[in-house]
Amino acid sequence: MADLHGLPRGRRGPRPARPAPPGTLRCVDEHLSSLLKPGSFEAEQYRVLRHALEVLRRERGVRVVAVTSPVAGDGKTVTSVNLAGSLASAPGARVLLVDADLRRPSVARCLGIEDRNGNVPGLVDAIVEPGYELDIMVRRRSPFNMAVLPAGPRPNMSYEILQSPRLGELLDEARGSYDFVILDTPPLLLVPDARLIARWVDGFLMVMSAHHTPRKLLEEALNVVDPGKLLGLVFNRDDRPLFGYSGYYRKYYNGGGQRGWRGLLRTGSERLSADMQL
Repeated sequence: MADLHGLPRGRRGPRPARPAPPGTLRCVDEHLSSLLKPGSFEAEQYRVLRHALEVLRRERGVRVVAVTSPVAGDGKTVTSVNLAGSLASAPGARVLLVDADLRRPSVARCLGIEDRNGNVPGLVDAIVEPGYELDIMVRRRSPFNMAVLPAGPRPNMSYEILQSPRLGELLDEARGSYDFVILDTPPLLLVPDARLIARWVDGFLMVMSAHHTPRKLLEEALNVVDPGKLLGLVFNRDDRPLFGYSGYYRKYYNGGGQRGWRGLLRTGSERLSADMQL
């Protein structure tokens, strides 16, 4: 028998947290440069984004940040994980990465923390089962200094799951326990999920892809987001030169070959421009 969320009824008490897989890096997505190649040019550019968020935290108290995009395929998940990895590399940092894309979860796969059947408990379990506390469901991805809350089992009714006040309780708990909480959220225009999540986050980073995201859809997505919560835009897969410095720094870091993104973050009246590389 299933409840209204499409999940089996039954056990209500918390289950022991399972440890993340051993520290092998072979199962980590090769695009996660912040984790696999922290000395690369690409990883350095994520540190520029990290710095901008650290400024926003000091000046505006920003802690809980959702990463989204107008449509699928813009690179929001890779951006989410790399950003969380960059934030987590600071000494003593407490960073939680949450997979809030319940329809197409991929954070666990990117980090190689799924079991052999592709399953891992996570956010859905913590929302549906009140006895599953946050610290029980969070996993540590060794050898990285990063806490991860996977999406969990894919529900039949994502809207009802994300509408639950329990989501707000979990994020409030995370806000008190972590320096930053980064959420990978669904595309804005395809489903209403990110709009439900908006009330619980401090702001959005919107990822758009060169030669992929139509300008009209970007405009529609910008109209959906509360302007006061739009922290910045991430222009992904941009193949234009980066202001004449690209060649020198690519040679220095031996990064080579990757296409970049250009972002603009706002912090009060100050504007922080950044040239990012993915």
